[in-house]
Amino acid sequence: MGAIRHIQGDATSPQAKGVKVIAHVCNDLGGWGKGFVLAISKRWPDPEAAYRAWHRDRARNDFGLGAVQMVQCDPYTWVANMVAQRGVRPSRKGPPIRYEALDRCLEALAAQALTLNATVHMPRIGCGLAGGKWSKVEPLIQHRLIDRGVEVTVYDTA
Repeated sequence: MGAIRHIQGDATSPQAKGVKVIAHVCNDLGGWGKGFVLAISKRWPDPEAAYRAWHRDRARNDFGLGAVQMVQCDPYTWVANMVAQRGVRPSRKGPPIRYEALDRCLEALAAQALTLNATVHMPRIGCGLAGGKWSKVEPLIQHRLIDRGVEVTVYDTA
């Protein structure tokens, strides 16, 4: 059983060879404009365009909490848009992060990463604008990805 690798750096510039998946948390409102998504959009336009289309057509697809959209950016790089945030502001139920939805997203992400023979790269997902606690997110990553043999690198900014 492995461990999550933590490094300083930019998750949009994965430090690995082979196929890489950059994972991040999205909200269920179709909003894309703050936080880590800005770094993604600065590098590739396709993940934002795909997310907005996915949300716009949600009556005809699986868009919603717990869903994952895989977007290929180049032959070796994918972005996983993971819907695990209810809205964008805290409510009576707490911060926007929904840990149950994140768990379902990570389970689906693991299957995709194994199919692609990919490593997974991410910031501390769910702990920025979504308001989550790393002490709750890290065990989900360990259980759903690491324990299934998926290598994960978490990037912290300097």
